[in-house]
Amino acid sequence: MKKLQFLVFILLAFTSLNLFAQDKQLTETDAAWMNPALFPDRLQQLNWFGHTDSYQHFEKDTLWLTDAKSGKSRVLLTLNQLNSLAAKQQLDSLKRFPSINWLKDGRGWFFQQNKLFGLSPDLERLYHITNFPEEAKNKTVFEPELHTAYTIENNLYLAVGEDHIQITNEPKGVVSGQSVHRNEFGISDGIFWSKDGRKLAFYQMDERMVTNYPLVNTNERIATLKNEPYPMAGMKSHEVKLMVYDLTQKTTLSIQTGEPVEQYLTAVTWDPSGEKIYIGILNREQNHLKFNAYNIIDGRFEKTLFEENDPQYVEPQHPAFFMPNKSDQFIWLSERDGLRHMYLYSAKGELLKQLTSGDWMITSEPFFDASGKFIYFYATAESPLESHLYKLDYQKDKMIRVTETAGTHHVSVSKSGKYLLDSFSNLETARTIHLTNDKGKVIKTLLQSKDPLKDYAIGKTQILELEAVDGTTLYARLISPPNMDSTKKYPVIVYVYGGPHAQLITNSWLGGANYYLNYLAQQGYIVFTLDNRGSANRGAEFEQIIHRQLGKTEIQDQLTGINYLNSLPFVDQNRIGVDGWSYGGFMSVSLKLQHPEIFKVAVGGGPVIDWKYYEIMYGERYMDTPDENQEGYESASLINKVDQLEGKLLIIHGTNDPVVVWQHSLAFLKAAVDAGKLVDYFVYPGHEHNVRGKDRAHLIKMITNYFNENL
Repeated sequence: MKKLQFLVFILLAFTSLNLFAQDKQLTETDAAWMNPALFPDRLQQLNWFGHTDSYQHFEKDTLWLTDAKSGKSRVLLTLNQLNSLAAKQQLDSLKRFPSINWLKDGRGWFFQQNKLFGLSPDLERLYHITNFPEEAKNKTVFEPELHTAYTIENNLYLAVGEDHIQITNEPKGVVSGQSVHRNEFGISDGIFWSKDGRKLAFYQMDERMVTNYPLVNTNERIATLKNEPYPMAGMKSHEVKLMVYDLTQKTTLSIQTGEPVEQYLTAVTWDPSGEKIYIGILNREQNHLKFNAYNIIDGRFEKTLFEENDPQYVEPQHPAFFMPNKSDQFIWLSERDGLRHMYLYSAKGELLKQLTSGDWMITSEPFFDASGKFIYFYATAESPLESHLYKLDYQKDKMIRVTETAGTHHVSVSKSGKYLLDSFSNLETARTIHLTNDKGKVIKTLLQSKDPLKDYAIGKTQILELEAVDGTTLYARLISPPNMDSTKKYPVIVYVYGGPHAQLITNSWLGGANYYLNYLAQQGYIVFTLDNRGSANRGAEFEQIIHRQLGKTEIQDQLTGINYLNSLPFVDQNRIGVDGWSYGGFMSVSLKLQHPEIFKVAVGGGPVIDWKYYEIMYGERYMDTPDENQEGYESASLINKVDQLEGKLLIIHGTNDPVVVWQHSLAFLKAAVDAGKLVDYFVYPGHEHNVRGKDRAHLIKMITNYFNENL
């Protein structure tokens, strides 16, 4: 009898613990992604080993190598082995295993503490290649020689072994080797090696004519000033050149891109021969693109291969991609027919054919297998909510979907094209990694991540389809509170972004939401998000409808979402709040000012308040200049609407924001004071456009408390 009582006690205790375990609450630290225990499982350094059909992964100080065909694994290298090799060369030991890049001949290379190291193909020798100054940035390696271009402050340098060469010596305000045009037009770096490594192209940006914006460092006893060149809409822009350095002749020439000097140099592409370079020349109005060829002997213009025009804007995002086995043909990605597709051109500028078409769009750069027969790319052909890998046999015009499982995929293809490492997630799956063949058939499951939130009380996430006033399909996401009682009424927080280049609703883990939104749902809120017209991956018509009238169509679509919420019996229509950052801050404050009868509480972080304070490249693309679109700027300005403010509004800003400068929210505060309106306001000293690190948990706590106290 006593034994039976003991077993019952154990069973009850276990059941109680299990129920308790499934009722854990997220903290502000969890919501800020600062708890690694809540990250989905992953395989470290999972990638293909050089040009082989073997893949590597790192585990417990050991780099493992597995043959995809046989499935056999072996130890490739350990941290102890690396340090033994380092000791033989009297090099400092490594505290952690580096991320090693493998060359076709089996050699490896990696950076460690501003040093470049190489590994012999037999992995028997570790050798030191060169040291870099601590202030070196933008290091760009040319393989296989391992020459490295890098920048120090505003100048460009080159390391060839231990020999370091200063390529430029420009005055302050002239910046070489770094990204330009404020990282718009797909520009992410400023250094471009030719295919043979004999020449190095680089951007050179003169910012001396651009108005400086003062950013103040208040950490010093006497605050110090840092001027940030910031070209505001309608004002003087910086001037950019493309330069080419010849490693053999040790000479530099300037590509003669012509006038006007206020133009955008995009899509920089080396010809495979190394004898010419291509540049997409986009006018400042951003409605006319010329793809030009230039001779790199003297920098002269040779010809315009093609042009693209659009009454709203042309937005190049990628360079040209030369075919691996046909050096006189290249692929160009364009939305000229309304959706991003591939076009095949000859190097003379002749359009050979359109490679892809349909009511979907390509969402990545193309890449090729070793044979060059197949072109791989990601696209939305199954659904705008999903990202699948496809391959195109362009000679047969046959397109094949490679990834099978519904969701969002990130795939690495072996050089031979025979095998794939497919990492994906969807609404129900945190992360799964499969080894598949070239047809997408699963050979082996390499990882099935546990649900990192399985012990937490998490509400249900639903993806919804709504219809805009013009009949366009809009996607939305609704996260309900845990254990929601549908007979009760719940307050709602609308989380919004709404601007270009962003898609918040996807068939991925948590529906594309983050832990912060699930944390809000745990506080008892329905959390709702809608991707309005103007957002990404739906084509030109869907995005360009916002042109010259930011905040109009977006708000109309967000109200479609509100109408849906109001149709739900468990929504408290009198307790709806809105929260957003950056463009989302602009949207949040706009919704609050224009519809105080709907939105009881609003939080706007880093908000664009008046587009005339925003930078040229992004701002003029969507709004033209203030002189050209005076009505649009006045209509979008939130300063002009401050007298409509009712209820509770919290604005948050980083004092050193170089993107949406502090002046935006300060101007709004001044207008609110002048209008006798009360605004809650908080700044994060020293933070830039977002609040990161440990302070993000503070931000989340503050926003949550604001809704708890006022909604």
